[in-house]
Amino acid sequence: MPVNNITGFQGTQSQRNTENSQVQVSRGDPAAHQQETGTPSTVDTVSLTDTSMRLQSLENRIASLPVVDSQRVEDIRQSVENGSYTPDAEAIASKIVESELGLLNG
Repeated sequence: MPVNNITGFQGTQSQRNTENSQVQVSRGDPAAHQQETGTPSTVDTVSLTDTSMRLQSLENRIASLPVVDSQRVEDIRQSVENGSYTPDAEAIASKIVESELGLLNG
């Protein structure tokens, strides 16, 4: 029974399963003319599951989103300019404390 020298798994194909995803790596057997000539040309392939492709798509969409809500910034800027902006000091202080506690607790 052949053993894959890279992974130590038996056979010509190895699989690694993780939670809700599967990556499959395989190496094709050499063709008859390759065996005769000793030419080491095999084809390696990698197959990703639908879950990993969806994850990649979501990562790309998130990366394309703006970091700042421009409309909200503009609304606050206008409120400051016309004097109608009244920040809630207690809410701001509470969020600062919450943020610091989150950093401390890791």
